[in-house]
Amino acid sequence: MANYRLLVKPSAAKEIEKVGSKNDRRRIVEQIGGLAAEPRPSGAEKLAGYDDRYRARQGDYRIVYLIDDSRLEVTIFKVGHRKDVYR
Repeated sequence: MANYRLLVKPSAAKEIEKVGSKNDRRRIVEQIGGLAAEPRPSGAEKLAGYDDRYRARQGDYRIVYLIDDSRLEVTIFKVGHRKDVYR
């Protein structure tokens, strides 16, 4: 399988920086890096109401992203605590 190119929106980068614990940030970045090799890992779920948006869990945090298979791109557009991320 081809590697996907990762794009991180500036707002998502700021949200990653705001994550409280350094270990949580590291795990989130590792999870995002893994999406380049496998954009639909086990545990990732498709968001209801969208054809191309998914969410991945990392502890209490969620990574919401879009997959464009035609361009081989994964766009990270929201990262946040599970209680706030879907608002």
